[in-house]
Amino acid sequence: MNIRLFRSRAMILAATMLAAPIALTPILATPAHALIVFDPSNYAQNVLTAARSLEQITNQITSLQNQAQMLINQARNLASLPYSALQQLQQNVQRTQQLLSQAQNIAFNVQQIDQMFSQKYGSVSISATDQQLITDARSRWQNTVGGLQDAMRVQAGVVSNIDSNRTQMSALVSQSQSATGALQATQAGNQLLALLAQQLADLTAVGAANGRAQMLTEAERTAAAEQGREQRRRFLAPGSGYQPGNAQMFNSGN
Repeated sequence: MNIRLFRSRAMILAATMLAAPIALTPILATPAHALIVFDPSNYAQNVLTAARSLEQITNQITSLQNQAQMLINQARNLASLPYSALQQLQQNVQRTQQLLSQAQNIAFNVQQIDQMFSQKYGSVSISATDQQLITDARSRWQNTVGGLQDAMRVQAGVVSNIDSNRTQMSALVSQSQSATGALQATQAGNQLLALLAQQLADLTAVGAANGRAQMLTEAERTAAAEQGREQRRRFLAPGSGYQPGNAQMFNSGN
């Protein structure tokens, strides 16, 4: 019941009782111990006191309801997101890392690169045999072909991650939009950032693989030029068996 309405009715009732005439039974006809004394003013005061008490109780109930709602909202804000894309993202990263670790002949390792370039791509040794020159040239060619193949394999692996990334992105956006609290929304946003980081890692891997293939191609070309100069020097060196002479390209005897 509305408190103001209850108080208004109580005051009207008290005023009515004060204004109404009271029929009294003749005192002589009623024994003294049987008389009932009614105090309208006291009754009205009691009604008003009861109304104020009811109003206080109503206010307390409202306050408890507000506190309960506040606790419910806090629980929603602290609720953890029931969805995690971490495992799938880690699998995608591991797949790309595995492709990079399978690089042929020259791995993504600084010490191994330095050693290989010192042996195969450095200055051509004058004392190396012709067979050794041919073997080194073939080894460099194999490194170049392997680097190109590795780059294409990494590209294929990254492309295979696109469908998985699309699925995870759709799921995370849906989770973010349906989040019931601040924590769930934040966690969904963090996982979207993790997805972006995984995609950037894929792009980095593709760039590294492509750069490796390109550098191996350039290194092979440079080494081939150096080896060509050495072979030409040997060919023209005295005692090599080469005898310069005039070459007749067309029949000019007629």
